[in-house]
Amino acid sequence: MQPIDFEMIFGTAPNPYVVLDRQFVIVAMNAAYLAVTGRRREDIVGRGIFEAFPSDPASDSHRQLRTSLENVLRHKAPDHLPLIHYDIALPDGSGFEERYWSATHAPLFGRDGEVALILQHTQDVTELHGLRLLAGSDAAGVGMSLLRRAQEVQETNAALEAERRQLQALFAQAPGFVAVLSGPSHVFTMTNQAYRRLVGNRPILGRDIREALPEVAEQGFVGLLDQVYETGRPFVGRTVQVLLDYGDRREEHFLDFVYQPIAAADGTVSGIFVQGHDVTEQKRAADALRESEARFRLVAENAPVMLWMGDQHGKCVYLNRMQREFWGVAEEEITRFDWFATIHPDDFAQLAAPFETGMRNQAAFEVEARFRCAADGAYRILRTSAQPRFDGKGAFLGMIGVNMDVTETRRAEEELRRLAETLESRVISEIAERRQAEATLVQMQKMEAIGKLTGGVAHDFNNLLQVVSGNLHLLAKDVAGNERAERRVANALAGVSRGAKLAGHLLAFGRRQALEPKVVKIGRFVTGMEDMLRRTIGDGIEIETIISGGLWNTFVDPTQIENAVLNLAINARDAMDGYGKLTIELGNAYIDDAYARTNVDAAPGQYVMLAVTDTGSGMTPDVLAQAFEPFFSTKPEGKGTGLGLSMVYGFVRQSGGHVKIYSEVGQGTTVRLYLPRAEDDEDILATPDLAPVDGGSETILVAEDDEEVRATVVELLTDLGYRVLKAKDAAGALSVIESGVPIDLLFTDVVMPGPLKSPELARKARERLPGVAVLFTSGYTENSIVHGGRLDPGVELLSKPYTRDALARKIRQVLAGRR
Repeated sequence: MQPIDFEMIFGTAPNPYVVLDRQFVIVAMNAAYLAVTGRRREDIVGRGIFEAFPSDPASDSHRQLRTSLENVLRHKAPDHLPLIHYDIALPDGSGFEERYWSATHAPLFGRDGEVALILQHTQDVTELHGLRLLAGSDAAGVGMSLLRRAQEVQETNAALEAERRQLQALFAQAPGFVAVLSGPSHVFTMTNQAYRRLVGNRPILGRDIREALPEVAEQGFVGLLDQVYETGRPFVGRTVQVLLDYGDRREEHFLDFVYQPIAAADGTVSGIFVQGHDVTEQKRAADALRESEARFRLVAENAPVMLWMGDQHGKCVYLNRMQREFWGVAEEEITRFDWFATIHPDDFAQLAAPFETGMRNQAAFEVEARFRCAADGAYRILRTSAQPRFDGKGAFLGMIGVNMDVTETRRAEEELRRLAETLESRVISEIAERRQAEATLVQMQKMEAIGKLTGGVAHDFNNLLQVVSGNLHLLAKDVAGNERAERRVANALAGVSRGAKLAGHLLAFGRRQALEPKVVKIGRFVTGMEDMLRRTIGDGIEIETIISGGLWNTFVDPTQIENAVLNLAINARDAMDGYGKLTIELGNAYIDDAYARTNVDAAPGQYVMLAVTDTGSGMTPDVLAQAFEPFFSTKPEGKGTGLGLSMVYGFVRQSGGHVKIYSEVGQGTTVRLYLPRAEDDEDILATPDLAPVDGGSETILVAEDDEEVRATVVELLTDLGYRVLKAKDAAGALSVIESGVPIDLLFTDVVMPGPLKSPELARKARERLPGVAVLFTSGYTENSIVHGGRLDPGVELLSKPYTRDALARKIRQVLAGRR
């Protein structure tokens, strides 16, 4: 077949054509164009069209022609001017010739998919103007009618152009991604910015979907488009997975979208309108929420107490297994269950008052009442402790609470009361002791139950904080030198630090923190804190420290005892409103059997007693009974978290000690900490490592089940210069170890799913790689590497969330310790 000479066709075509570049400079034209314009090729080639054919920039003709050309560049699509009045300068320069034109401007694309040239096809329609010269009224009328029609067409064209620009603006500002595909090959003819951003700003206009987005074609979307094009029926996709390429990486997205067929004038489908939203973040957030809810349900369902949740109207929305068994309610019946019907008629009023007050004021309450048990139909006395629930915006959701069966306790009290009628003088003291022991036991059980819940929450919270903290530390390097960004990163890191402190308090209360106890000479330790205490509580409070002679050593975590003393001092300052006297007393103490009987959380033995006394307002019995409960506070909103005393309580109990509070309204408060005596000599406390942070070139194997935490720590370690291997669980880490690849340090999370636990992984790693160092990390250690509240001997632990500097220093410390 003989090749087609397109240049010859262009040059000899009977219709006028001219080619312009992106700056509207004349590149080429055919003979017909030169004839109709009365110009020579050498006079106009290389000149701008508005220079070769000048016109007033403020005139309608100049504006219409420029707008049409700009539309081609902007929309990458043809633009048509049915009628334009554009006068042509006479070749001899003696004036202008009035001319009317009809023009079409079409884009010519380059290899990059962008408009490279513009082809103008123009027709001289000045003959309409000649009708004005017709003789006779009828002919003149016809001419004037045709001229008026031409002007109407021109005005309509201008109106359509304005409407088209408005529709284009609406298209670009659509709230989701939008595209238009034409023809059976699905060629992109229009896209908005959101669509281009979604596909990585690739040049897709003028290309069919297989060429523009080959990875999408591989995933079955072309078949859906074909189906819509052939059937004329729209397709709606909800949370559809799609993998999109961005250079050399592929990302997963989830989309809500619709393929809507576009009908031509004859009713056939000419194209497809695509509209949708990227719901990837919503999908991931929903998945995370479902996972969090599943974890909560697992903990709640296995809790050793009856747990419940109600809505804003007091109706049940959740009952755990123990509570469902008590009331005989199936899980699917919970929302229809009327728990009011199970209350003993005589107890209804005494329960209704605190319940209604708590709901109205959105405040915690406690109450006891008799409820019917489904198992035998008998009434049991339940003690209800309830707290308000709020959503992320602070809106009241209802109550969450714990029901404890205290029937036997109350029966025992009643039997003691009857016995007291005949043995009053002897039994009164025993009754008091028993009640106190029972109250302490009930409190301990409640605190233990809440502690388990808070420990689990702190674990998840610490993992989230670790992801945020690690990425902020990485971001800090990226924005170095940008003062505004650096300030925002610093503020965010400060928020992470406050969150970590809150999680630490939760773990301390739940007795789930990993303590590092030392033999401490507590008298010298507290004396060394005096300057810090004076700066903290202010000059308006007098501090007196009393240390008994022959004071024993104690076995505690120095950091935690410092936090405990500081918390007690701050509470005392607030109770004294900034003015008064704070007394810190240290002495040896012995708890005997009689005291232990009435304080079931205390064990007989030798202790070092640390007492903090203030001259403040004191506490009422009701406040005193709740003083150790987490989030309970009498301070104004925003002045405290309610975790100070609960943290002190959890730390002392985890250390094998005992806490006692004595308080009188208007007189002040004394908090006594009984810390276990140590027979050994004082340990030398290590000074903090403030040396510059160093990385290294060793190989580190990271075992972490949380994908986001794992990705963050791998990037932190890589940034520090280490060679990093990774595994999502202990079994995967062991496979890497057994592969024979050299490993200098195993950095493993303590709590991971799977049959192989982290301590066993560490043991197997040392067997196979005798020189390997092991560093554990966790936001919640359970009992795998902590026993008796203390880290097992030889165990190195980096608690989450940790900073980049803390990670770097700990890695170097552990690697140095193996040599």
